[in-house]
Amino acid sequence: MTPTRPVGDGGTGAASDASRLAWSLMCDLVLNNERRREVSDGLGMSFGRIKAIRRLARAPMALWELASTLGVDAPYATVIVDDLEAQGLVRRRPHPSDGRAKLVEVTRKGRDVARRADKILSTPPPALASLDPEQVGVLVRVLHAVSEAAHD
Repeated sequence: MTPTRPVGDGGTGAASDASRLAWSLMCDLVLNNERRREVSDGLGMSFGRIKAIRRLARAPMALWELASTLGVDAPYATVIVDDLEAQGLVRRRPHPSDGRAKLVEVTRKGRDVARRADKILSTPPPALASLDPEQVGVLVRVLHAVSEAAHD
């Protein structure tokens, strides 16, 4: 896949151009829809529902929290949870501190689905897996440096 160059100035000079190109290449690799399709096909559900299961597997959430985390409105989050609940993947229970809210948590079956999704999504794409160990080491060092700089 040929990366698309981002539009807009965002800075000038070769370093800025190289940074934009690097970002574009990372986005193409990480946001590749083939990986989303692979996990959706493998688990037989939409990527949005898989994303919800994975979030809930980390910790139970109130419905409004799940909606916020997924970037959807509350009515759509309710549709997602209704569907997942009908499949036996999540359950609602009373919220411990808010009598008006329900807490949504994964079931054992839902936790298994989340693990399977994590396994598929954490498998490197063939192009990355085919790099030699030295190249992977360089990539890891660069990504660590970017991550550290982003958190400073």
